[in-house]
Amino acid sequence: MDAENKLIEQRLEKLKEIKSKKINPYPYTFDKKNNSKQILEKYAKLQKEEKTNDNVSIAGRIISLRNMGKIAFSHLQDQEGKIQVFFNEQGTKDFEVLKLIDLGDIIGVKGKVFSTKTGEITVNAEHFEVLCKSIRPLPEKWHGLKDPEIRYRQRYVDMIVNPEVKEVFIKRSKIINSVREFLNSRGFIEVEIPVLQPVYGGANAKPFKTHINAWDLDLFLSISPELYLKRLVVGGLEKVYTICKNFRNEGVDKSHNPEFTMMECYQSYVDYNEMMKITEELYEFACKKVLGKTKVEYQGNIIDFKSPWERLTMKEAIKKHVKIDVDKLSDAELRNELRNYNIETREDFSRGLAITLLFEELVEDKLIQPVHIIDHPKESSPLCKEKRGDKELIERFESYANGMELCNAYSELNDSVKQKELLNEQVKKRKSGDEEAHPMDEDFIRALEYGMTPTGGLGVGIDRMVILLTDSKTIRDVIAFPTMRPEVRT
Repeated sequence: MDAENKLIEQRLEKLKEIKSKKINPYPYTFDKKNNSKQILEKYAKLQKEEKTNDNVSIAGRIISLRNMGKIAFSHLQDQEGKIQVFFNEQGTKDFEVLKLIDLGDIIGVKGKVFSTKTGEITVNAEHFEVLCKSIRPLPEKWHGLKDPEIRYRQRYVDMIVNPEVKEVFIKRSKIINSVREFLNSRGFIEVEIPVLQPVYGGANAKPFKTHINAWDLDLFLSISPELYLKRLVVGGLEKVYTICKNFRNEGVDKSHNPEFTMMECYQSYVDYNEMMKITEELYEFACKKVLGKTKVEYQGNIIDFKSPWERLTMKEAIKKHVKIDVDKLSDAELRNELRNYNIETREDFSRGLAITLLFEELVEDKLIQPVHIIDHPKESSPLCKEKRGDKELIERFESYANGMELCNAYSELNDSVKQKELLNEQVKKRKSGDEEAHPMDEDFIRALEYGMTPTGGLGVGIDRMVILLTDSKTIRDVIAFPTMRPEVRT
C-alpha cells in the first residue's frame, strides 16, 4: 500500500471513531459570524498576552496543527486569510476529539480573542465543531505546490495550498464587474447570444462541432458573438454588449485557451475612432477600480494604461520596430523579406497578407506600452469597412500591451451587398482549404438587408485583461479550470 492510501485508510478509521461518539462529521450548517481578516484587523493593537471578552465565531480549513497533549495550536484558513486557534483540555469542550482531527479538516470554532506571548492574535477555542472530515491528505509539500500540471488540473488543491491563487480569482470577479459597471454607466444594454449555433462566424477560427439529436443537426460552439450582436443592432439596440464564452479549436499557449471569455460591444452612429476611446477608458476605469492606479507592474515592466494611448498604423509599426518600409517594397521584395525571417506563407499570397505576417511575427512582441495598431490590410477581415482614402486598407484596430493583443475593433461593414460579396469570397477560400475562412451566413445577410446603422464594434479579451492586472504569467493562471489533456492514470 502506498503512503497516500495508507493515510486515507487512517483517516477513514478516525471518521468511524468520530461517528462512534455520536458526532456528525458532516453537519448541515454552522453559525459563522466572523472571518480571519476582520479579527486580525480589529484586534491588531492588542498588547502581548492581552485578553478580551469578545466572542467570535469562525470556520475554516486546518492548515497547521501542533497537539502537545493538554494544549494545542492550530491555524485556520478561510477565504480571507488565516488565524491561529488555541485549544486546551480545561477550557475547550470536547477537547479529546482533537486527536481525531487532521490537516485539511474543516472545523468551526467559537471563543474569545486574545494575544499570545509572541503577540499573535489568537482565538481561544471554548467550543469547536467538525464541519467536514477530509479523507484525502493534502500534498506532502502542501506549502509549496508548484507542479503546474497538478495546479491546473486540481485547482481546488492549488487554492488550498497556495492562498494567493484565490486572490487572482477574486480580482478577476472585480475586473469583470468593473467592465459591466463601465458599460452600464454609458447606457449599453447587456444581452446573451446563443452558444450553440447552426452557422458560426465573426472570427477567423476553427470551431468545435456538436450535434442535436432532436433535429439530427450539426451545431457549432460560438467562436464569436459578433454576428448575433449585429442582428440586435439591426433590431434597434443602439448600444449593446455581452460578456460570454467563445470556443475556438486551436492550440494552447501563454495567451490562448480553446475556451475563453470575451466582452464584445457595439455602438450605433460611431466608428473605430470612438471604439479606441472606449478601449482606453475601459482599461483605465478597470485599473483604477481594481488596483487604484493606472500603472500596472507586469513581470518586471511598468505598463501605464492611462489614456490616451499611442496610435500607429500597421505599416508605421513595422517601420518603427523593424526598419522595413513596406510601401517601398515590391511584391517580390516582400516575399523575400518573409523568407529572410523564415516566415511561412500560404499559397494564396497577397500583399496584405504579407504585411500582416511581418507585423505578427516581428512587431507584436515589441509592443510593451499600450498602443492601437490601426488600418490593417483589407485581407485581414471581411466584416469591416474600407479605410477612407485607401481601398487596400480597412478601418480596423487591435490594441496591444506587453506584446499581447488586448482587443479587436472595426468600423463595422453595413453594406449588405458588399458583405455578401466578401463572405462569398470566404466560401471560395474554404473550398480551397482555408479552414479558418468564414462560412456564409444567409440569415446575417438577410438582417443586414433590412439596414444596420453606422456602427463601431469592439471585442476585448477578458482573460488577457486579468493576466495583466494580476501580474499572472499565463492564461491558465487566470482561468479556474483551463482546458487540459485527459489525465493518464497508472
